Formats: sequence, C-alpha cells, structure tokens
Amino acid sequence: MSQATFLNRQALYLRPDPARVIVRPFKPATEPRDLNPTDKTRANHIVDRVLALDSKAAADQLAEVLENFQGRHRNLLETFEARAGEMEEAFATHGAFSKIQRQLIGAYFLNEYSFEASALFNPSIVPHPDQSDAPKGGLRFILSLRAIGEGHVSSLTFRSGTIAADGSLAVDPTVRLASSPRICHRVSTPDGDRVELVFKPDEDLSERVIFPVTESQSNGIEDARFVEFRDGERKTYYATYTAYSGRAIRSELIETDDFISFRMAPLKGAAARNKGMALFPRKIGGKYAMIARQDNENLYLIYSDDLNTWEGGQAILKPEFPWEFVQIGNCGSPIELDEGWLLLTHGVGPVRKYSIGAALLDKSDPSKVLARSREPLLGPEPSEREGYVPNVVYTCGAIRHDDQIILPYAVSDTFSNFATIKISALMQAMKSYLSR
Repeated sequence: MSQATFLNRQALYLRPDPARVIVRPFKPATEPRDLNPTDKTRANHIVDRVLALDSKAAADQLAEVLENFQGRHRNLLETFEARAGEMEEAFATHGAFSKIQRQLIGAYFLNEYSFEASALFNPSIVPHPDQSDAPKGGLRFILSLRAIGEGHVSSLTFRSGTIAADGSLAVDPTVRLASSPRICHRVSTPDGDRVELVFKPDEDLSERVIFPVTESQSNGIEDARFVEFRDGERKTYYATYTAYSGRAIRSELIETDDFISFRMAPLKGAAARNKGMALFPRKIGGKYAMIARQDNENLYLIYSDDLNTWEGGQAILKPEFPWEFVQIGNCGSPIELDEGWLLLTHGVGPVRKYSIGAALLDKSDPSKVLARSREPLLGPEPSEREGYVPNVVYTCGAIRHDDQIILPYAVSDTFSNFATIKISALMQAMKSYLSR
C-alpha cells in the first residue's frame, strides 16, 4: 500500500521567525558561568558610568532606550528594575539609586534574544485544556515546539489551533510579543533543581517561552513529548524532555494543568540517563509506563511505581527493516486505539535519513508487538530535504481525533508541518507484518 493512501501532508508550515524576540539576562561574562571577580569589576564600571550621568542625561538616555525598544516587549521599565535587583549582589556598596538610575542600570544588563531565529521544530500536540470555544465535532489543541536561537540554545514554545469536524486543521495567529515565566519556587536536591514557573494569565499562549532555568538545562530544553495523562477523572499534561548542560544530557519531566504554571523536575534512575523517553497516557496494571531508548539503538518498555524514578526495562522493538537499520526511537507517547497502543517511531537509515514509522502494541501488555509498518509512513520528500540537518522528518507526539491521527512533524530540524493519517487504512497497511 502506498504512503499516499493513508497519509495526507498538509500545508500549515510553521517557520522560524527571527523578528520574535525576548529580553534575557546579559552579563559581561562568557555565559552561562557566574560572574568572577573580573566580571564584577566590569559590571561595577558600567554602574559607575551610569551614576556619573547627570539627572537630565540619565533621563534622556532612558527615554532613548524606551523609544528604541518599546512595543517589542511588555513592561520594559518593570523588567529593567527587576534586572537591576537581580544584579545587586555583584555591585559594590553604593548609595540609593534613583528610579531612573535603577531602570537604566537594569537595561545595561539585558539583551534581546531571537529565540526561534534558527529553527522551530520537533512538535508535539495535545488537546487544549479549555474546549469551551471548540467547534462542534472538533477539537482545540496545543502544540509545543522546540525553538533554537543564537548559540544553539533550545527553548520550549507553544501554539494553539483547531481541528474542525471534517478533520481540517488551522493554527491560530502568533502574537508579536514573547515572554518568560517567573520562577516562583526552586528547591535544590542531590539530583538537581526542582522549579515552578508561572506566566501571567493574560499573556497569549504563543507568547510563552520556557528557557533553561537550571544548570542541567543550561544549553537547552530539547524535544518535549507532551501527553494528556489521565488518572481517574484527573487530567494532567506531562512532557519528558532532554536537558542539555553543554556537557551531559538527561531526561527530565515538566508538568502542567493549564499551560500557565509549570513544574519541572529531574528524572532519576538508569533509564533516565538517555534521551527520548515517552510516557503512556495512563497507568497500565496500576503502574506508570514509559517507552525509552536506553542503548541508542532499540526501544524499551519500562514500568515504575514512581513517576520520577525509572530503572531497568525490557527491549520490545529492534531495528528490523532497511529504513531503520541504524537505530529506532519513539516519536512521542503511545496513542490508545481500540486495536491497541499505536506507537509512532523514527528510524535512521542509509546516509542518516530519518523516517517515521509505527508499531502496534497490545493494550494490556505493551511488551507484545502486534504489528509494525514495514515501510515508513512519512519520509523526507525532495522539497523537504534541505535545512539545518538534511534528510530528517521527526515528531515528538501526535493525537487521535475521530478516525484519523493528527501528526505534526519537523522538517530537516528547521520548520514544522502537519500530516493526517486514516487509522483504518494504517491498520490495514500494518497487517502485512503479521502475515510474514
């Protein structure tokens, strides 16, 4: 059966936009290290130069800054004051700053960052927690995306959209502004920091950007695999993601109920030392379950009584077909169907070409593989081969809506698009695996 029979590429291209900027902390140092004595001396030279301005010159300079940057960011003066407060520990003993001096000093320790200048990719999709304005027979959704800007630092950003009753897709317009959350709580543990973040409720979803906030994430929050997790009547949105420190990677967990406040925590155990973990959307046999790749080659099924600790595991899928001979991995959390758990996979083949396939796992015992796609469902087309990393299509999660799978996917680690898959046709195509 040909790919076109059950998969339909859309034309909803989400491309990186270098005009979307945010103000981020700037230090006269090589980020992300803390300020050393020389750096603190430089910081105090900046303060001294500001304090040497007379009151009119300082006011004129602040007015010029506001004229230049106002409209590109929310609450700039408030942000400037907050940044001056954050830098206070680096400053030498000084008299009280005037309000204008404090705001101007704060401005010198911030910089604009174009957070998606290089790439907007590796999406995952979940139902929106608020379906009050969903179309009849349709669904509102939230899309998470990995954004990359200067220095190849990865952050997490969001979009919203609609699936209509007829299965057609639309993505809501993106607002011009962007914002970072406030860190409202942080606890240091032997395994790493646990943090709580909160955005202002009146900020549009597409404004919200989550940057690295802990040492383990300092060089990137990568490839979040969001899933709507149900435990009885309670719904929680979890995502595993790869935290990259610049030296090491590990899997961590982010949790939210509303996509306004978020809780981030490290995952523990041997299985969390790799990347690409994906949580099942409900417990199985009273335990949490995860698909993971512990050996950079095969896919494992892992159970745990504790959402934060993952050990051991059983290899359930290994490279079998030429398009996945190098390695396989998961493409997001399993999707529950009547037939079983649909697990989207990626395979790496000749010339490091990434394609997306699928496997069907038994619903009560996911270690049993019921079917696999012998050929890729989706691969890089000639028009989709060029980009930061050529010959790659990739996703971090899809959802089911009625009789089809809604599959957001990334192209060459640069931009994102959508495809839809008819479930019945996909099941029929996978039957050939069982008839070998």
